[in-house]
Amino acid sequence: MYMTQNVDHFGFDNTQTYQQRYLVSNQFWNDDGGPIFFYTGNEGDIAWFCNNTGFMWDTAPEFKALLVFAEHRYYGESLPYGKDSYANNTMLNYLTAEQAMADFAELIKFIKQTVPGAAKSQVITMGGSYGGMLSAWMRLKYPNLVLGSLAASAPIWQFEGLAPCGSFYEVVQRTFQTGSQQCVDNIAYSWGAMTSLWPVELDFLTKTFDFCKPIESKDDLSNLLDWLAGVYGNMAMVDYPYPASFLEPLPAWPVKEFCKHLSEPLKDKALIAAVAEGVKMYFNYTGQASCINMSEEATGNLGDQGWGYQACTEMVMPMCSNNTNMFYNIDWDFSSYAATCKYEHGVMPRENWISLNYWGKDIKAASNIIFSNGLLDPWSGGGVLESLSPSLVAIQIPSGAHHLDLRGKNPGDPADVIAARQQEKNIMKNWLYGPGR
Repeated sequence: MYMTQNVDHFGFDNTQTYQQRYLVSNQFWNDDGGPIFFYTGNEGDIAWFCNNTGFMWDTAPEFKALLVFAEHRYYGESLPYGKDSYANNTMLNYLTAEQAMADFAELIKFIKQTVPGAAKSQVITMGGSYGGMLSAWMRLKYPNLVLGSLAASAPIWQFEGLAPCGSFYEVVQRTFQTGSQQCVDNIAYSWGAMTSLWPVELDFLTKTFDFCKPIESKDDLSNLLDWLAGVYGNMAMVDYPYPASFLEPLPAWPVKEFCKHLSEPLKDKALIAAVAEGVKMYFNYTGQASCINMSEEATGNLGDQGWGYQACTEMVMPMCSNNTNMFYNIDWDFSSYAATCKYEHGVMPRENWISLNYWGKDIKAASNIIFSNGLLDPWSGGGVLESLSPSLVAIQIPSGAHHLDLRGKNPGDPADVIAARQQEKNIMKNWLYGPGR
């Protein structure tokens, strides 16, 4: 369905509107007081998130809930200026979390006013990753509309002064250690092995990795290292216990599968070849790709262009690798980061805006938020891992990757994610019906 939204909710000069897409399922709903489970869409097509959020579908019959999946502005079909939405910064100026949440708030109000039976339905927001951040922030910003929030793998503290910049890569290393320590050691040695090929043997990298475009310069080599660091982070994110295709079609426990190629001490070109075989598993598990495109990190249906802009305005998440031995030295330098943003997007990021706008670490005045984190997920380093009050509950899932608890139930689910989902349901029942229900 579609709803007419203001392009700008916070000013009074721009009176333009656009059509926000949202998905609705009432097949399980009791329209005489059943709750509304509202997915706060993140940086991509909402149908993709709908199809990867099976927990809501599995849980709706038990709660007799109406399901709503709201698309985030500037992603999917919800484009304020159509095909020109990304044309320039004047058009992009309204791509902010605040504007998106105002869309969600207006949509909740609209549904409660126009859908017969919805007026007295309580709303619980749910989301994963950036969507999980928005879910939590909706409870902070609009407690008049939102009874409670489930924020899965939501790195609300991955911002300046709130979490160490090295937390992301430290978790990546721990996750790869589940493959083997030898795997981590080999990756650590591989950076030097690759840089040693400069300047006369770069063609070996092109051929060994089956890259679509050749590695020809020192900048290409530097980009390769950065790309691989991103690939390892993504692989840890989707280290699910069963075959899945959230970012790419992958086998169960893809990190362990990758590490099979690096289970013995290796060096030089043999080490590079083994890394390449593991990377091919990640990008070409189905065998259908003729070459590997290094311009991609395998981010599925995520809107990388829009997120690049958001990361250069509000979503400034410091990252460094100074406390790991798996990665080469990656420093966090905000001045350099800001200069890159200015060059690539024509904007200057606001380093401390998120921590100011969404309460930083001092969120104890809030209530009714579940923060769930899989400890295999690199983003857990910026998440809320300890409960802050009886109604700000943290759930740790030791064998869980990125918002595994929001995925549909699967025979391969570990016991800890099954227990986490049950705890989440029990907490939501307490919000809706009171203790003991």
